[in-house]
Amino acid sequence: MSLAATHAILTAPLNRQSVEGELTHIADWWVKHSVDHANGGFYGEIDFVAQPLSEANKGVILNSRILWFFSEMALKDDSAQYKTLAIRAFEYLLAHFDDKEHGGAYWEVAFDGRLLQGKKQTYAQCFCIYALCSYFRLTADPLALEKAVSYFNLVEQNARDVTCGGYIEACSEDWSSISDYRLSDKDLNFPKSMNTHLHVLEAYSALYQVHKTAQTEEALRHIIDVFQFHIICHKSAHLKLFFDMQWRDQSQTYSFGHDIEASWLLWESACVLGDKRVMGKLKPIIIDLARACLDEAIGDAGQVCDEFIFSSRKRVSTSYWWVQAEALVGFMNAFALTKDEKYKAACQPIWAFIQQYHIDSVHGEWHWLASQDQDTDSRIYKAGFWKAPYHNGRAMMELQRLLGQS
Repeated sequence: MSLAATHAILTAPLNRQSVEGELTHIADWWVKHSVDHANGGFYGEIDFVAQPLSEANKGVILNSRILWFFSEMALKDDSAQYKTLAIRAFEYLLAHFDDKEHGGAYWEVAFDGRLLQGKKQTYAQCFCIYALCSYFRLTADPLALEKAVSYFNLVEQNARDVTCGGYIEACSEDWSSISDYRLSDKDLNFPKSMNTHLHVLEAYSALYQVHKTAQTEEALRHIIDVFQFHIICHKSAHLKLFFDMQWRDQSQTYSFGHDIEASWLLWESACVLGDKRVMGKLKPIIIDLARACLDEAIGDAGQVCDEFIFSSRKRVSTSYWWVQAEALVGFMNAFALTKDEKYKAACQPIWAFIQQYHIDSVHGEWHWLASQDQDTDSRIYKAGFWKAPYHNGRAMMELQRLLGQS
């Protein structure tokens, strides 16, 4: 049966059946295409037509997200195949990305596992913590929890700003200071960013679920407070994106995708913490973030647009795969909190847009850019340094849960 035929289920409205079907397609694609049998672990890049680049460098973000995904899939489906791939990702992480001398995770290795870039990006340490916690839940392997706690302690000791709060973006390989903080070439070079803090929040929520201590509770409360007091602009109901050490805003845009992603991750963190006072404070903030995104970000085709640029006062309508995935979860979460049908109603056009413009019915997986936003010269990889089965895979998992509540 062709991929086009197997995606027939996606012609149905957004429901648990169609979501489950797409999650299976995502998992099957990664099972079939991502394993690097020659060099170990998983390919560093798989191109637009699902062909591996066997000598592409391998990044810790991709590897840790694969570890997270297959751990969660194995937990969900009790699948030996998914568990085997989670074990493969865990073993590769420890063999090639884990810094035995200084601790923490390296940034990048060559296709054969040789170290290329050893910097300690806080974002990367936190994705490892996030993935290791899922793997620990799956296997109860004490080494996974030991490594997650070790990485957490290193972030707390070396990246936490004890004066002004929050976390700096990056340290050198030996955890000393660094001048280039940037997560990627498109980011501004400032010591603090919303994006890194969002994934500190995500990681610390996961760690608190498997390792409840006074220290992990304090750290989770701290990162929630950072969002409330520094990152969320309560007047505009958007996130500020870049900061100096004293939290002075350096942002040049609003990021609609991060706004809606943060809305549901903040609620998840509050629920994990289990403090009703915190939940009460966050709930209206979370609803405001979702409302602003719904009011300001929806494009002509029902998609969530990428960003709003301050200098030109223009909205960029380009659609990225991860934005649409996070929007589905964020709006369904807002519906669960408010029972306001406008949030649920926004999801069907987004789901239809994903089916038409992001899901590749020929070569599988999701296009990085919607097909209407790219041409033959801008065909971005299906898997690579920044693209894993994380945003779309996680969205399908979360939607199954949320649709079961609606």
